[in-house]
Amino acid sequence: MEPLHRPNRVREDIPSCFERRKIIGNFCSRIRFITREKSTQHQVHAFTYVLSRSSFFIRNKQVAAPESVLKRRKRDEQWAAQKAKADAESKKAQEKKREEVFKRAEKYVKEYESQEKDLIRLKREARAKGGFYVEPEQKLIFVMRLRGLNDMHPKTRHILQLLRLRQIHNGVFMKVNKATVNALRKVEPYIMWGYPNLKTVKDLIYKRGHGKVNKQRIPLTDNSVVEKVLGDKGIICVEDLIHEIYTVGPNFKECANFLWPMKLSAPLGGMTRKRNHYIEGGMAGNREENINALVRSMN
Repeated sequence: MEPLHRPNRVREDIPSCFERRKIIGNFCSRIRFITREKSTQHQVHAFTYVLSRSSFFIRNKQVAAPESVLKRRKRDEQWAAQKAKADAESKKAQEKKREEVFKRAEKYVKEYESQEKDLIRLKREARAKGGFYVEPEQKLIFVMRLRGLNDMHPKTRHILQLLRLRQIHNGVFMKVNKATVNALRKVEPYIMWGYPNLKTVKDLIYKRGHGKVNKQRIPLTDNSVVEKVLGDKGIICVEDLIHEIYTVGPNFKECANFLWPMKLSAPLGGMTRKRNHYIEGGMAGNREENINALVRSMN
């Protein structure tokens, strides 16, 4: 049986034996030329010239890259182009969305200012006629947990769990209706509640606001967190969320469920008697508009 012989493969990118001998011969002859120079500076220049000319043949030989490297390079270029295109489109969409957010914020500011001016005007007209202006009933409540679990009835504990008040100093926004008020009266010794104003709602959401995204507590550091969950309701930014909460809009239920219960600090200066009602000098129960000062000391 004849032995198998592998064919000799000649790579074009590597200099042949004759070329290498020629390069080495030229290099040696030029080294001998350098040693004849008397000046050191002339020797340095001559040596640099010899190196540049001796490597001329090798540097002009282009080494072919492997196919895997070429494929990887082509793939990386495609990915870079796709990423650049996606970033440009995202930036353009963000700029357009930012303009929409600014327009909505300006509209809400004008709405709040007009409401304050109307309230002042109606009060002045009533005073001029010798009467009193009765403000409309409040639509929004802010409830905070006051006491722990000691000596608590199971039904009371269940109501607090339904209100999402599982920890002391937790707070939630709620809508005023018959069912809500009846539930609050049953657990009144364990909670503090009242009617927040616009400044309180803004401060709470901006400083303590966290959203529920995939059952996780995510801080509201970006409008995209709000848009991801409430975008189908037309709420794309934090200003929309504040407006919906404060005005108790049609999507109040979804917004209130999206907001994680606020984790407030202990009030500045401490608390008075926890077991007594607010009208008796304690902390529990309904304190109406005075809830704003308490929230400010706990936020």
